[in-house]
Amino acid sequence: MKFYLSSYKFGNDYTQILNMLPKGAKIGHINNSRDWLGVNEENKQKALKDEMEFLEILGFQCEHLDLKEYFGREKDLKIKLDSLKGIWVCGGNTFVLRQAMRLSGFDNIFKDLQKDENFFWGGYSAGICILCDSLKYIDYVDDANNFPYIGITEPIYEGLGIFDYALLPHYKSDHEESEMIDKEVERCINNKWLFKALKDGEIIIKNS
Repeated sequence: MKFYLSSYKFGNDYTQILNMLPKGAKIGHINNSRDWLGVNEENKQKALKDEMEFLEILGFQCEHLDLKEYFGREKDLKIKLDSLKGIWVCGGNTFVLRQAMRLSGFDNIFKDLQKDENFFWGGYSAGICILCDSLKYIDYVDDANNFPYIGITEPIYEGLGIFDYALLPHYKSDHEESEMIDKEVERCINNKWLFKALKDGEIIIKNS
């Protein structure tokens, strides 16, 4: 799997995506991290529209991949993901995104999907934090006890496990969560947890 991981939105080096996917590749946009209770629906839809349009401007086909439509339908989600060349996972509440992945079976599918060296994972904020071994690193920033979906009433702290350390976005950046990220950095240091902090604009490119 190819990973393009940004602190915020598409980062300052988004043309790198053009080297990671063939022109015209079909990408599924996952924005379930914005399903939290109390979300501003107008802002949520605008962000979805803007990000999908940006991916299309880059030369890709983009469709909304709403994991809610696949709750209890893991086989159907696998068929859908097999039809795509990659996904874009947006920012929001990482714990809510994790719940959606559990209910749809995405976390099970991911175990096999990551073995595909050509499959693309792009994302930012929650879309990169979810790849860590644990979500404990962002417990100050994201509300772990926001439960928008029927069937889950306890936080899921297990991440997808690509990284065995914390990825902390929005570090020292002009972002509303930057101050809380400072506290997460301090907590990681105090607990001797490994971490990598990213400023908005910075990206990580990784092949698994």
